[in-house]
Amino acid sequence: MRKILIVGAGQSGLQLALGLQRHGYDVTVMSARTADEIEHGTIMSTQFQFDSTLKFERDLGIHFWDGQAPRTPFTRFMVGAEGPTPVVDWTSPLKKPGADVDQRLKMSRWLRLFVENGGNLIINSATVADLDTAASAYDLVIVAAGKGGLAEVFGRDASRSPFTTPQRMLSVVYVNGYQPDPADPGDHTVEFHMLPGRGEMIVMPALTVSGPCHILFFEAIPGGPLDVFGDVRSPQQHLERFVDLLELHVPWAREQYSKLELTDAGGTLHGGFAPVVRHPVATLPSGGRVLGMGDVVVANDPITGQGANMAAKFAAVYLDAILEHGDRPFDGAFMERAFETLWTLHGRATTEWTNIMLQPPPPHMLELLGAASRFTAIANRYTEAFDDPNDFLEWFTDPDKAAAYLAEVVGAAAGSDH
Repeated sequence: MRKILIVGAGQSGLQLALGLQRHGYDVTVMSARTADEIEHGTIMSTQFQFDSTLKFERDLGIHFWDGQAPRTPFTRFMVGAEGPTPVVDWTSPLKKPGADVDQRLKMSRWLRLFVENGGNLIINSATVADLDTAASAYDLVIVAAGKGGLAEVFGRDASRSPFTTPQRMLSVVYVNGYQPDPADPGDHTVEFHMLPGRGEMIVMPALTVSGPCHILFFEAIPGGPLDVFGDVRSPQQHLERFVDLLELHVPWAREQYSKLELTDAGGTLHGGFAPVVRHPVATLPSGGRVLGMGDVVVANDPITGQGANMAAKFAAVYLDAILEHGDRPFDGAFMERAFETLWTLHGRATTEWTNIMLQPPPPHMLELLGAASRFTAIANRYTEAFDDPNDFLEWFTDPDKAAAYLAEVVGAAAGSDH
């Protein structure tokens, strides 16, 4: 039986571990925290998932929150200038609803399930020395946790990493009392507020440890008017400052956030990181090689909501690669090939699109987003591409392709009027 060590108990690591268990592999997970510590700790992310990555969980029999997590079938996009109402405002349905499950709930449940299924669990904040000691005992070591300096053993890929500093500072609150906008088609709508020159504010229905809730978060341009959480000292102070910013910068949603309360004392998060793509294979001091996974090697800014989705795609691609590889050695060539498959299928498009969205939007994008309020075909295509970002490269990110697509949509609409 092939022995595999996965360092990290997040979306990618545990999804892969549970998938390998189903196929008879001897899997060990090394986690910095117990299931109880995860469940009762602070929030870790925003983690909205689209249908394609929820399907990975359903196929493995590990998505336990259908009927509990709010089904989110709509997205609403707004651009807010200096004024009481947005200058762009349109809503579009997803073909299939997405969902957001607090990782405290999901990862604690998955970690317990892994152990119940006979998995080996080691509680340890792994270091490079720990990896070096353990590597020789396993056929394959996968690193899916970037804390403790582990990510640094995977060198930065400068050709795929245009940034060296954070492009946004993230501020998150999990709240009860958020009132749906009467203009929304339903209670469960993801709202994206683009605030030019300042950043973005995003709202997502979710399921947390205390039940259904809403997640609100600012993506603040560093040093800008939304980047004011560095001196916050308590969860309540964090919420109060968040509401003050909503009053100033999202006034059209005033009635929605007039009664906000934190879901729990662990329901806030603040910080930022430089988006980066790292080389997927690291060589340990002993000469052993380990394979990187998830945000250890592809860490995109959360502005496009792809973090948990990319982690799930990593797990699915690596699972297929391991199963297909059979009894052959997991050498460096296998590791490089597994990652390049992920990059080709999902990583490149997601990373390029996300990095573009971190910059001031070029004229052709503003034109498309504005036109989406007049042409439902554009709004629907934009919304659907969040589930498969490869489509953005076909019409949205390139000025010439964008112009051709817009002309096609306008022409089709004109033809239908005759």
